[in-house]
Amino acid sequence: MTTLLGLDVAGRTVLVAGGGPVAARRARALLDDGARVRLVAPEVCEDLAELVAAGTLDWSARDVAPADLDGAWLVLAATGSAAANRELAAWAEAARVWCVNAGAAHEGSARTPATTRSGDVLVGVVTDARAAAADPGRSRAVRDRIAATLADGVDQRRRRPGPGRVVLVGGGPGAVDLLTLRGRRELAQADVVVADRLGPRGVLAELPAGVEIVEVGKTPGHHPVPQHEINAILVERARRGQRVVRLKGGDPFVYGRGGEEVLACREAGVDVDVVPGVSSALAVPALAGIPLTHRGSVAALHVVTGHAGLDDVALACVRDRAATLVVLMGVSNLARIATEALAAGADAATPVAVVESGSTPQQRVTRGRLDDIADVARRARVRAPAVIVVGDVAAPGVLEAAS
Repeated sequence: MTTLLGLDVAGRTVLVAGGGPVAARRARALLDDGARVRLVAPEVCEDLAELVAAGTLDWSARDVAPADLDGAWLVLAATGSAAANRELAAWAEAARVWCVNAGAAHEGSARTPATTRSGDVLVGVVTDARAAAADPGRSRAVRDRIAATLADGVDQRRRRPGPGRVVLVGGGPGAVDLLTLRGRRELAQADVVVADRLGPRGVLAELPAGVEIVEVGKTPGHHPVPQHEINAILVERARRGQRVVRLKGGDPFVYGRGGEEVLACREAGVDVDVVPGVSSALAVPALAGIPLTHRGSVAALHVVTGHAGLDDVALACVRDRAATLVVLMGVSNLARIATEALAAGADAATPVAVVESGSTPQQRVTRGRLDDIADVARRARVRAPAVIVVGDVAAPGVLEAAS
């Protein structure tokens, strides 16, 4: 019978015998966990040589000997010789030191699990046998299936009280399957979700029962929960000891006021982290078949909000066709944006595309020229949320022409 234990190797000596790729992989993992690695091998592979050169482990260039176990908490036998590994395992048994035999798990007193991590939860899979038929490949396959299940959002909320924290999660442009794996993992651990109007709203229905959803969404010209109150909600809930996910559309640091929320948490002494998201500025045009940069056409892009028209840099991008202009939150100001660009000397025939509700089943693309796009959009009843793309890449058939 195998007993699963979580061993803390940080600051403790681990003997690694062997200089090949297996020893290198295990040594690097041990170093990542904070272990003091003592390496003994006549020769080492390139990966181990890099660790030796970096001074991250001690290497004795010779065959392993019983004295090398002195002071070790754990031994890894990975010499490449079944007989040498077996002998080292016997020395470890006599010295009452746990030993992993990398070549024959059943001959060691410990086994290295196939692991996957989800937040602060580490899941390990080992074969529950000391039989020679132990199959590491099967353990890895089970581990991968567990990892996929965790990524889908299994309820991982704490069952014991603990410190509160806030995580800003970028939800992407709207489709649930464009939410990152890390974002889903954070949602699976959330006690409270403070949600925007935009982003992957469908994922809220998948949250475990009992997760509180606090709606703070804004619409154009209507902010029922002002930013300072949102900041206060995040801080107050974290101080209660809750795990708070601030679910935002796109990326938290791209016109999402995520920086303000991070500062508010830090000033209040609240632990805060950020999970980047797929920004609608990049994703929505791509989903509509619009390449923001395209060889032989344009090699740069400029992203702005449309709240206050266009600044000098944005006007220059359109006038000189030096960069694709991407405008977020600009539907209500589309006529002003076009008028300002034309007044700055932009070509009236410059292509413009407006992509509504990107990544959702309601996605729609409306196209026109700079001099008529406002009228075209008005007749088409274009509504927010939408991303406006101005430049040659917005013309229909750009990709088809390139092929």
